[in-house]
Amino acid sequence: MSFVVKRYFSLSGTLRSHIGSTAIYLTPQTKVSVTPLAAARIIRKGRKSMKLTQLATIEGPRGRVEMEIPDFVAVKLEDNNTKLSVCVTSPDAKIQRSMWGTVRSHLNNHVNGVNEGHLASLRFVGTGYRAQLEHNNTFVNVKVGASVTQGLTIPEGITVKSPSPTSLLIEGCNKQQVLLFAANLRKFHPPEPYKGKGIYVNNETIKLKDKKIK
Repeated sequence: MSFVVKRYFSLSGTLRSHIGSTAIYLTPQTKVSVTPLAAARIIRKGRKSMKLTQLATIEGPRGRVEMEIPDFVAVKLEDNNTKLSVCVTSPDAKIQRSMWGTVRSHLNNHVNGVNEGHLASLRFVGTGYRAQLEHNNTFVNVKVGASVTQGLTIPEGITVKSPSPTSLLIEGCNKQQVLLFAANLRKFHPPEPYKGKGIYVNNETIKLKDKKIK
């Protein structure tokens, strides 16, 4: 009688992330409140759905940010409103486990945003490539080689500065909105890999390719 012995490369178990259970520490100027949504929203997550029933409001010296939270996530203020903890009703459920860390990370970004702000920088590389603020600093005019006027209206809650004609600084409390606006401006001319011309976000770099020889 023979036995088959299985050998494993590792005997350790799966290490799970503990981002969701990590506390968020608040400054004395930060105020956080969680209230029920006036009208709950249901969104799809793959084959499953998720119900958003709560609204978290974070206020600080630099502004205010609101965030919708699923019904299975609980946000609690502890230690005389100096610490914020996030937990879920069923940590073993896949969708709740995946959203646990996501909600905590977004809340942490918002807390940092209302206290210190978030920043994205744009660099315009190319002959004649530049940006200009127009209409009382409410519109960004981008000139990247096109024959027509290109640009975007600055959303509410975001401020844009132009230290030089070839650079922009985008600031705001909401990190997602700041990076999204930077990405939308980048779409006018993403960096191309042959001459390196284009709009670069933050410390973005590309690897240049050799020219095609026919």
